[in-house]
Amino acid sequence: MPYARNLSGIEIRGNAESWWGNAHNIYNRGAEPTVGAVMSFRSTSGMPLGHVAVVADIVDDREIVVNHANWNRNEVSLRMGVKDVSKHNDWTLVRVESQPGQYGNFYPVNGFIYPNDDG
Repeated sequence: MPYARNLSGIEIRGNAESWWGNAHNIYNRGAEPTVGAVMSFRSTSGMPLGHVAVVADIVDDREIVVNHANWNRNEVSLRMGVKDVSKHNDWTLVRVESQPGQYGNFYPVNGFIYPNDDG
């Protein structure tokens, strides 16, 4: 989480699974990706501590590019694609690029946490 915190300026502590709730009343949250926002992944059985990634670019309304740490253990992964595969195009379910052009499992997402305008 230090990587996402430093890159986004969003000062939330704790495991990634707690970021969405901890952002309430401190940072704006929503379902629309924007560059610099933190994508908050829900906790799953395979990812019990959740995950966070910082939006680096918007490709189109169903694909973004993220930078994040520890998707691959002890590594920073830059410019990985993320596709919205949710039924209602609302970014509640995504697939993350595991290798160039290859997208892996389905992951539930809480939404996006937006940095404050004042940094």
